[in-house]
Amino acid sequence: MPSKHKVATTDELTDGSRVITEINGQEIAVFQIDGEYHAIANYCVHQAGPLCEGKLTGETYVEDNGWDWNYDDDEKHITCPWHGWLFDVTNGENIHNSKYKVPTYNVEIENESIFVVR
Repeated sequence: MPSKHKVATTDELTDGSRVITEINGQEIAVFQIDGEYHAIANYCVHQAGPLCEGKLTGETYVEDNGWDWNYDDDEKHITCPWHGWLFDVTNGENIHNSKYKVPTYNVEIENESIFVVR
């Protein structure tokens, strides 16, 4: 049965920041992005690297016309520091191939405390 684990307070986690903690033997990172909190495993599914120790970035994409490149500077993608695999922090999916996904966890806020449900 899942239980709630306090990881930080809302004052400690500002926009674009993260906290990495261990819950029941699993390292989990909580990110604050645009006022919302997201929790994912600190584990790259490629070769088990410390995914959440990587850099948060935006995303380069090709416009619908197929020729023009653009950059979405909404920093919600985490890059694994070992081999550069890139995942969306908000849903855990690899941005190049959605068949690769990092476990995500529900986050609850109570009285300015941030809890991960695991």
